[in-house]
Order: sequence, then structure tokens, then C-alpha cells
Amino acid sequence: MALTIDTGHEMNDDSFMSETQARVGGARPAVVMAARGRASARRRAERGDKRDLILRAAIDTFAARGFFHAQVADVARAAGVAAGTVYLYFRSKDDLLTSIFERTMNEAIAEAHASVAGIDDPVEQLRRVARVHLERLGRDRPLAVVFQIELRQSTKFMQRFSTTQLREYLGIIRDVIAAGQTKRVFKRQINSTLAAKIFFGALDEMATNWILSRRKYALASESDAIVDLFVGGLAGR
Repeated sequence: MALTIDTGHEMNDDSFMSETQARVGGARPAVVMAARGRASARRRAERGDKRDLILRAAIDTFAARGFFHAQVADVARAAGVAAGTVYLYFRSKDDLLTSIFERTMNEAIAEAHASVAGIDDPVEQLRRVARVHLERLGRDRPLAVVFQIELRQSTKFMQRFSTTQLREYLGIIRDVIAAGQTKRVFKRQINSTLAAKIFFGALDEMATNWILSRRKYALASESDAIVDLFVGGLAGR
């Protein structure tokens, strides 16, 4: 289509754009690129928000209905989106569960690293790890239900997860214990990897017990007692 402008001659789209760019000193491409960059960033943010919305709905749905009984349509309804929208972000219901685990463990790893940073006392480091672990689950009961119960019903999931972020998380605890052994705070003859698994197991069991218990209490309030028992043992003094 031809465009007629007030210069008195006819120009097509390409020549019009070229002359316009020349008039503004070639600045238009930079302006366009900046606008496109902002639009792209906005789309990424919106996509991230929608993904988080769907994941939150999946957590609540799986906790309420059980993973095996819940359908993708249930998650979509809880998120307020069409079922097809869920598949734009997640391949399947299994992918939703996997994503919940991965995001939760990534957050747990980051919080655990932050909790022990700058602390020299290994016992205090264990207290910090225990506290943030139980606080994370204690402030989000649906997440705790999914993480402690629904996730454990599939051997396939558990085998996969035991070799990924869970190993890294256990490594943080193991390193704290190993450092304590070097400082002779903990017994040196004890295997630090075994000790880390026992410590994690205690936290894990207390979280599951909190979910199943009819007694109402703050989960994180158990953290000091767990560390005291782990460090001091049952032997009388």
C-alpha cells in the first residue's frame, strides 16, 4: 500500500521507514529494541506469575484431594485458568508434582546455606538448619502434606529425588557435622553421611507427625529438642 505524506511525493512503507529513521538520526532502531526488550521482560514476568499460580493451585489441590485422585482439570479450576493453559507450562500431572518438589528443594537448599553462613559453632548451625526446615513446612500445611505424604507414595518419584536435590541438601548437613568432627565437637569415629541422614530423618519424621497429629502446635518449636537429642544422645551424665 502506498502512503502519501506532505512532502509532495509518494513513498512505499520501506522508503517511509528509512526516511523517518534518517530524520531522527537513526535512533528509532534503538528505541524499538528497548521497547521490545521491555515487552519481552514483561511477558517473562507474566509467564512466571502464571506458572507460580498453577503450582500453588497444584499444591492445594494435591493436598486436599490426594495426588492420585486429583486431575489436571482440578488444578486448572483452582488456578482459575483453562485446563489447556496448564499444559502450556507443565507436560503432565507428574510434571506438576516434580516441579513442586524441585522448587521446594531449591528453596530449602538456599535457606539452609544462608542459615549456616557466618556461624562457627556447628551445634548452632544444626539448630539453624533444623529451625528453617521445620519453619518452612510449618507455615504451609498443604505443602507439607504434599511433600511429606503425597510425594512418598510413588517409588519412582522417591528414587529420582534421592539422587538430585535431596542429596545436595543432605550434603549441607553432612558438611556441618564433618566440620564439627574436625573441631572435636562431635565424635570423629561416626560416619558423617550416616549422621546427616539420621538428623534429616528426625526432622522429616517430626514434620510428618505434625501433619497427622490432632494436637495443634508450632512445628518449629520442636527444633531445639531434636538438636539436643541428636547432639547429646540419650546417655545420662
